Amino acid sequence: MKKIIYTTLIILLVSIANPSFSANTIRQEKIMLAKGQFEVNLEPQKDENSPAGRMIINKTYSGDLVGSGVGQMISKRTDTGSAVYYAIEEFTGTVHGTVGAFTIVHKGSMSKESQSLDVVILDGSGDGELVNITGSMKIIQDGGNHSYELNYEL
Repeated sequence: MKKIIYTTLIILLVSIANPSFSANTIRQEKIMLAKGQFEVNLEPQKDENSPAGRMIINKTYSGDLVGSGVGQMISKRTDTGSAVYYAIEEFTGTVHGTVGAFTIVHKGSMSKESQSLDVVILDGSGDGELVNITGSMKIIQDGGNHSYELNYEL
């Protein structure tokens, strides 16, 4: 209880001394980084007459995330080499030892001129001890190996 009162008092005093200070300043300091590797198995699905491909995703995470990811991916590649994919993945396990689950949303595209990849935690999807998790993930591919960097807040 004393810690809460002291923290509130410090925030109040700093806010008076520095009007540009806000609770968001404190929130930004709570961003955590989780790093590690994952193994992925993509299982193609047969969807006749569909212009896009669909795959079942099964992942095993190690490192700061320990657990599994399951989901589905929709992808399309054109004759000119442009490509796009979207995926929804459900992670279940631990993040730095905190137990729970959340939804990861993938959106990637590439052309001859550019490429982009956005991988984020769906706001409001956290469960268990990860109920308030938010964040974004960087996926790194190197020589057939996959690793991740998850910037997150709880």
